Amino acid sequence: MSDFFEASLALHRAHGGKLEVRPTVPLETRADLSLAYTPGVAAVSEAIAKDKALAYAYTIKRNAVAVVTDGSAVLGLGNLGPAAALPVMEGKAALFKRFAGVDAFPLCLDTQDPDEIVATVRRIAPAFGGVNLEDISAPRCFEIERRLRGLLDIPVMHDDQHGTATVVLAALLNALRVKAMPLADARAVVSGAGAAGHAVALMLRTAGLADVTVCDRGGVVSPGRADLNEEKRALSAWTNPRGVRGTLADAVRGADLFIGVSAPGLLTADMVRSMRPQPIVFALANPRPEIMPDEARAAGALVVATGRSDFPNQVNNVLAFPGLFRGALDHGVKQFEPRHFAQAARRLAACVPAPTAERILPDPFDPQVVPAVAGSVAE
Repeated sequence: MSDFFEASLALHRAHGGKLEVRPTVPLETRADLSLAYTPGVAAVSEAIAKDKALAYAYTIKRNAVAVVTDGSAVLGLGNLGPAAALPVMEGKAALFKRFAGVDAFPLCLDTQDPDEIVATVRRIAPAFGGVNLEDISAPRCFEIERRLRGLLDIPVMHDDQHGTATVVLAALLNALRVKAMPLADARAVVSGAGAAGHAVALMLRTAGLADVTVCDRGGVVSPGRADLNEEKRALSAWTNPRGVRGTLADAVRGADLFIGVSAPGLLTADMVRSMRPQPIVFALANPRPEIMPDEARAAGALVVATGRSDFPNQVNNVLAFPGLFRGALDHGVKQFEPRHFAQAARRLAACVPAPTAERILPDPFDPQVVPAVAGSVAE
């Protein structure tokens, strides 16, 4: 792992970041300037003033996504602030371009006040066709996304929630095919009740998995706890149908599925052995998972996934967000809905027609991935 860290530092130092801006029209002659800028551009501005929808035909808005963060939850590293979040947002923008041809711009805001974030994004929205919220801590991320979705007529998505949940469901559908187990019959435990855990639990319910128990640092999220915020209280109202109390160890006993979006080392080999035979373990904490894959398999896990690229079955949001926004931009989707994410997960899972324990998701470089996900949004 240290080799990757050193090589990444050297790469970023050599290139001064991962993005640049290039014109799409010729700018070689005075005539070029007259068409691209003054006086010709005045006609374009006047046309858009009369009909704002023409911005999609005449400007970058048709293909532009704002990648917005406040730096409060950078990767799994915590509240590092906007400057430290910039290389991650640059990377996100680079992936948008590489995989879906979307022009994405990293916007790292020097505030963690929800009112200021909402007001700022609302003011810059005319230049963009979509907004990707990223690395904003819970529970503020729920409020910010909810408010922006109500204010803007362009799609808004918090990727840590919906991108993660989309790829998790796709991976789970194929892992259950390997196990030959119907989704509705499974018992699932989600470790982590923040943005990703909340969205994953909701996605599982939407897909038809009724027996979902969620744990956070305090143990099982249940109605009797006095320390729950509004979002966790909402979770407690419909999760944990068997009324489990106690710790993560209590929750996973007898479960079929473990989905970790929490912290390193929380799942032990003994916990895996306490699950039903041949459990499915998604240890997605990044860069250090809740349990290492070899340890989980040695304890009896049938299918193991992580968030890392150096093990099989990487659950990576790059499988979802480029295609989701590509589809939304191409088809004039004004706002994402739960059905978009659920359908995208099914289409993504179908990209692996014969899943195995070592391959439940397609490679991000598989050329069918983005069209499949984008097509699900069109549907």
